[in-house]
Amino acid sequence: MEIYLRGAAVGLAYLAPIGLQNLFVIHSALFHPRRRAMLVAAVVIFFDVTLALASFLGAGAVLEAVPGIRKAVLLIGGHVLMLMGFRLVRARVAERGEESSAKASLWRSAAAAFAVSWLNPQAILDATILLGAAQASVPPGTDWLFMGGMATASCLWFTCLTLLVSLLGDRFTPRVLRWVNVICGVALFIYGASLCFTAAGEMFG
Repeated sequence: MEIYLRGAAVGLAYLAPIGLQNLFVIHSALFHPRRRAMLVAAVVIFFDVTLALASFLGAGAVLEAVPGIRKAVLLIGGHVLMLMGFRLVRARVAERGEESSAKASLWRSAAAAFAVSWLNPQAILDATILLGAAQASVPPGTDWLFMGGMATASCLWFTCLTLLVSLLGDRFTPRVLRWVNVICGVALFIYGASLCFTAAGEMFG
């Protein structure tokens, strides 16, 4: 039980800082009906848990050991995030709960969730550092308990975040939501651009 709780504590410490995943979940909860937002949260949880598991097993070390993979992830992830940000800035703000054709595709939301998780090399490296240190302190044979705690933390965090923002979102006017779109879009675009510049620096530096 102690190992399970340790995994849950590490999971919360890993998820709590505001990052791209949290930004994506908050945006989804504000702009989608609650049922749809919960589906998006479930997709994010899946990608988050698989990313944590891969990082626990050393994905970050592979990313660092093979420069070509790192550069490819930086370039692809950067361009995808810049495109997501550009679309958010230009998006029309509908009445809350109204679905446009662009919003209606769960596959598009799943692709975006994948991008903010698996195409974010900084998240992979941060998770590897945190989970690598934790792995060294986990007794042999208890890895599954530790990762079970991590998975539980991810489920609780993103579910509660979605429900909380969805409940509060009814108070936001379309004007406020428009600014949320712009701020989220600019943040995604800037972060994506920074990944591309980093990749360019590694390629030509």
